[in-house]
Amino acid sequence: MQVVTEALLELGVDKKGEINEEQLILLGLDETQKENFIALSLTKELSDARAELFVLLRDIKAKTSRKTIIANYKALQKFRKGDAPREQMQDTQELSQEIQTPSKNGAVTIYCDGGCTPNPGKAGSGVAIYRNEKLSELWYGLYEPMGTNNTAELGALYESLLIAQREVNTGNVVSIKCDSMYSIDCISKWASGWEKKNWTKKGGEIKNLDIIKKAYYLYNEIKHEVKLSHIKAHSGYEGNELADRMTMYAIQKKSVAFVKYADVIDIPTLLKMRTG
Repeated sequence: MQVVTEALLELGVDKKGEINEEQLILLGLDETQKENFIALSLTKELSDARAELFVLLRDIKAKTSRKTIIANYKALQKFRKGDAPREQMQDTQELSQEIQTPSKNGAVTIYCDGGCTPNPGKAGSGVAIYRNEKLSELWYGLYEPMGTNNTAELGALYESLLIAQREVNTGNVVSIKCDSMYSIDCISKWASGWEKKNWTKKGGEIKNLDIIKKAYYLYNEIKHEVKLSHIKAHSGYEGNELADRMTMYAIQKKSVAFVKYADVIDIPTLLKMRTG
């Protein structure tokens, strides 16, 4: 057994105090106790298995990666079971079941779009989020008085990646559907080559480089846990149509901030809004 001390907490939590959901569970706490986890956990007793996992899970941002670590640790304990005390094996099995409970939120699909009228001209971006195939949220913003279709599409994709990162960290299975092949290729194909050449390319400057860099670095963090795919615009996808309407709504509202649509979500009414 291990007594929870400040030294043990420092081994498992970075200087910013970032503690993840599974670490809280290992300490016998829940999300409502996150802010006071230090005071609440000091002097508690943990099994050796829980203390080791607590440290191993430090700085692991993605929930799927934490699940892999837990599964591997459980397999290692099984391998050692000939030498491990029965109570230690029982505790390892119990905590593995406890902290690998499947997410209740399920599948998340994010549709993103950007638009500009004229091009270049007033630009905006929109996102539609579906949970288990049901519309959940709409977002809009990133208004530019003199933008382009490409800047608007890249902005929408970047915001979608931010949303996807949050969803992945809560254990959801996430996919992003984008109708801009240019934006997808920028971050998933071309940017790696540009980076190797110190962000230069043969033939001239790389347009929209600032937003491309931000989206590229974020994409690399989560690309193994998020499916990014291209869909054809205005081809029957409700989510794509709603994301399109949000781009026009962003332009109408001149909303620079990327914010959640707060009005009643009435899909037939929304689909009658101005298209991009």
